[in-house]
Amino acid sequence: MNKPLSRETRFEVTNLEELAPMADYSLMDRLNGDPDATPDGVDHRPRQVYSGHYVPVRPTPIANPDYVAHSPGLFRELGFADSLAQSDDFVRMFSGDLSQVPAPMSKVGWACGYALSIYGTEYTQQCPFQTGNGYGDGRAISVLEAVLNGQRWEMQLKGGGQTPYCRGGDGRAVLRSSVREFLAQEHMHALGVPTSRSLSLYVSKTERVRRPWYSPGSHSLDPDQLISEPVAISTRVAPSFIRVGQLELFGRRARRQEHPRALEELEQLVLHLIDREYHGVIDQSLDTPTKIVMLAREFRGRLASLVANWIRVGYCQGNFNSDNCAAGGFTLDYGPFGFCEVFEPFYQPWTGGGQHFSFLNQPAAAERNFKSFCSALQPLLADHENEQAKLQEIHGGFAEVMQAELEKMWAAKLGLGTFDAELFRELITLMTRTPVDYTMFFRELSSVPEDIEPLKNSFYRSLDESAAADPEGLLNRWSEWFARWKSQIGIDDSTVSSQFREELSRNMKLVNPKYTMREWFVLPAYQRAAEGDYQPLRALQGVLTQPYAEQSNAVEAQYYRLKPSELFNLGGVSHYSCSS
Repeated sequence: MNKPLSRETRFEVTNLEELAPMADYSLMDRLNGDPDATPDGVDHRPRQVYSGHYVPVRPTPIANPDYVAHSPGLFRELGFADSLAQSDDFVRMFSGDLSQVPAPMSKVGWACGYALSIYGTEYTQQCPFQTGNGYGDGRAISVLEAVLNGQRWEMQLKGGGQTPYCRGGDGRAVLRSSVREFLAQEHMHALGVPTSRSLSLYVSKTERVRRPWYSPGSHSLDPDQLISEPVAISTRVAPSFIRVGQLELFGRRARRQEHPRALEELEQLVLHLIDREYHGVIDQSLDTPTKIVMLAREFRGRLASLVANWIRVGYCQGNFNSDNCAAGGFTLDYGPFGFCEVFEPFYQPWTGGGQHFSFLNQPAAAERNFKSFCSALQPLLADHENEQAKLQEIHGGFAEVMQAELEKMWAAKLGLGTFDAELFRELITLMTRTPVDYTMFFRELSSVPEDIEPLKNSFYRSLDESAAADPEGLLNRWSEWFARWKSQIGIDDSTVSSQFREELSRNMKLVNPKYTMREWFVLPAYQRAAEGDYQPLRALQGVLTQPYAEQSNAVEAQYYRLKPSELFNLGGVSHYSCSS
């Protein structure tokens, strides 16, 4: 595991010939391939994979690909020219055709297996073989690892066709879900939330698949029709795509001694994870048990910080199983996710997700995933009692670390020097009962207004002075809360300078975005994209990649507003039963 990770891009890449020398396939070079796999990657039928860290898979290209969008920000970070996104060789590769990539690029990609744990409980029965050997990347195929500007990146096609883990699916993603993921990843990055990134998005001009979805105006929880949709391939990018569920798979095999190399393969994967995601914080010269303890402590901090950030920006993962939890501590797998509009503590965009994966329950779900993470590491410490005890202590301390991150986050959103539990509890009660728009409320509060009038812009129902309109006396309670808040942040005194107020407002606006990804903005963007008009999508992309900025008056009028009442409880806008 001593191969250097320091090769750098020294110029702007304009074609694959210039990109090829930066390719460096650490996972395939250092880890074990499935011994039953075909070297040419023609391996597209569901089957059990018993050992090995990856399966070589050749992606299935989409027919007649058309450029939809790319991420200019990520292109700049990687050292790519914007023109590269529409060059023939780049379009060919990132729409699934590796047959003509220049050496030393690989003409074969790879897919990885993982285990399934839901809220900390291990499952195998959902596997088509009832063994757990059929879980994995069903339609996500990695096609490149490269070191660009000193940073290692892995590039993975979402919707790249069938793999041995596809469980009978067609391996495709539709344009609708691809647009959502493409926009969400770059929006989250702009929000300052650790996340996988979006590189490019291509749609087939001729290939379509049938998917269940909601009819216009449907309030059904489940899709009520089959529709024909264009297929697309989006490319997501991250330092690695190693998941907690991936570690679990090898941890379970080692625990059960399922094959002679099971423990060795677990150790190889853990050390590879450290090399890929934690090389800057864990000394490579340390012994493995020490590294494992440091890994657990570092991941605990990253995971707790990540989930606090999710709540800060109103994001709900929807399906936070261990296989949707990146072991590097960033957001991964944008399936039935959503951004909270009307504040609800138990907001859940996925109809099958249940309360355990709801908005303010995400810290508890994270703790369950951390339990699965620690369980996966334990076989490597079987002969090291001291390190076992340290791992148990780290696991036991998750709730305390998580609470500290949450309190720090809530204090920042409210402009407080320290967290005030009583002030916070009353705010959550008022936000629930009024109700309010989560993003707009905190942005209005960030202006540090003189009274509560601006806050009413975020209210979904009027609270006038009449008892009929406000039987609970909420308006009076809001006024009392606001007065206490002003006192806590130190602006209830008339001698407070305008400079102090402006600085406070500026700091609050750095953590409270103005613009959020509202599904009713995304829906017309992907509908128009399906008709070949990509401008609405690109315009929305421009807004969402500047979420804290005071943008133009036209942008504010269109994107900074409450959800219209007719869109409440609308299938495909307020909730989903699948992500396609």
